[in-house]
Amino acid sequence: MFFYIRWMKQFLLVFIGGGLGSSLRYLMGFYLNSHKTGIPFGTFTANILGSLIIGIVLGYSYKNNLLSNNTILFIATGFCGGFTTFSSFAYENHLFLKNGDFMSFATYTLASFVIGFAAVFFGMWMVK
Repeated sequence: MFFYIRWMKQFLLVFIGGGLGSSLRYLMGFYLNSHKTGIPFGTFTANILGSLIIGIVLGYSYKNNLLSNNTILFIATGFCGGFTTFSSFAYENHLFLKNGDFMSFATYTLASFVIGFAAVFFGMWMVK
């Protein structure tokens, strides 16, 4: 019974964190995605910020061992999991390719990977 209660609490933490992250990502896309150029600045920004946040949270946790597993589940798995999105990233790249916009496809893809990885490492470095 104790295992079930603990699991349900962790499930709810991920659920609530994911809902908050997804809602914030929606708002960022609504306000930042360019309807003129079609460039998804909102998704790009969410992915980079989410990478930075997860780097900070996990780096801080590894360094100080002060964050509980529940806090990590809420922020890293829930919030960052809902806030960042590979499915939107893939769909937006599909649209670039479908429209023959190979330059935007290449720029968006490379920038997302390079800056996203750099943000994780920078976040972990910041808390050292």
